[in-house]
Amino acid sequence: MHCPFASALWQGYTTIMSRIAPIISAGAVVVAAGKGTRAGGGLAKQWRLLGSVCVLRRSLLALRADRRIGPIIVVIRAEDRALFDEAARDISTIPVIGGAERVDSVKAGLNALSHFDLQAILIHDAARPGLYQPVLDRLFEALETHEGAVPALAVTDALKRVTNGVLISEIDREGAVAVQTPQAFRAERLRVAYAALSPDAAPVDDTAVMLGDGGTIASVEGDARLLKLTRNEDFSALEALMGLSPNVPRVGFGVDAHRFGSGDSVTLCGIRISHSASLAAHSDGDVAWHALADALYGALAEGDIGQHFPPSDPQWKGAASLVFLSHAADRVRARGGKIANVDVTLICEAPRIGPHRDAMRAETARILGIDLSAVAVKATTTEKMGFTGRGEGIAAQAVATIMLPADPN
Repeated sequence: MHCPFASALWQGYTTIMSRIAPIISAGAVVVAAGKGTRAGGGLAKQWRLLGSVCVLRRSLLALRADRRIGPIIVVIRAEDRALFDEAARDISTIPVIGGAERVDSVKAGLNALSHFDLQAILIHDAARPGLYQPVLDRLFEALETHEGAVPALAVTDALKRVTNGVLISEIDREGAVAVQTPQAFRAERLRVAYAALSPDAAPVDDTAVMLGDGGTIASVEGDARLLKLTRNEDFSALEALMGLSPNVPRVGFGVDAHRFGSGDSVTLCGIRISHSASLAAHSDGDVAWHALADALYGALAEGDIGQHFPPSDPQWKGAASLVFLSHAADRVRARGGKIANVDVTLICEAPRIGPHRDAMRAETARILGIDLSAVAVKATTTEKMGFTGRGEGIAAQAVATIMLPADPN
């Protein structure tokens, strides 16, 4: 809702303020309360790693490095508090709980800033971690003579209007820009604009709130690195733009063995195979996946299965080995890594592995979330030597190659 009286007062105020000293006191609201699931990866995008650093942490470090910015309010979901504590460790910030929509989260952040005497307020999307000092400098400079300022890039692609999947008409791109964040505003002017906002309004961003109240906003040069992370492929694209160190290979090796006990089948790589005996183990005895999980943990330098799932804990008795393997794969993803390939070798006289190899490869690929071509399963014997040669059990060896970010920040 436009408030003519408030806007008129502000126009007179800004005429005087246009000749004030540069901005020296600002606060920031970082919006990080979204679910961000379109990017995949299991976690909301603001909690995922870019390089080897959490997306939100990169945004916070960029803001905290500017001496003009004092209080930084981070708007999160209540259930994400533990993730926030890790991402914001040793960075001075104030977390608040957001609302159902972005506008509600921004209001919560502005309310938290109401106790501070500020000249300017920046509102930033956590999912734009490619923030560099020149953009902040341009924003603060523009605020010396404008009510607001936003970074923007000229639109270079042809624009079309689409209805029901069909191109309908051209859109003139003359003067069109793609607006980024942080969006910067004179503090009191932004508060006036939000106070005038209709309770049921759903503005797409904060410039819409200001423009709806008759405000004037400067456009400053943006940065291609301020790409908003939306899809999974955006992560690798932004890593390249930011010049983050490429992923480096890490190799892990795992070994496991189980003796035969009473039973009529064994489970190998998640596939049940009829046999004259079963493998005796605390869990389901899938010696192949046990070795593979240890290989993944080894590549990460994160111990072994026993460290993550102690055999002394009764909850893991009889557990399906997919629990262990899935956890190991999740740990790779949590570190920002990818599984490049895995290679499992079973050592036994019986049962025969060949007839089940394709099913074992497919199930392993499914659990790890990788392509079938990256999974090898094979078998060998020890020519009747040792415990496997005597038919007393089965052993397995596994090698896993993963790619982990090298960026140390």
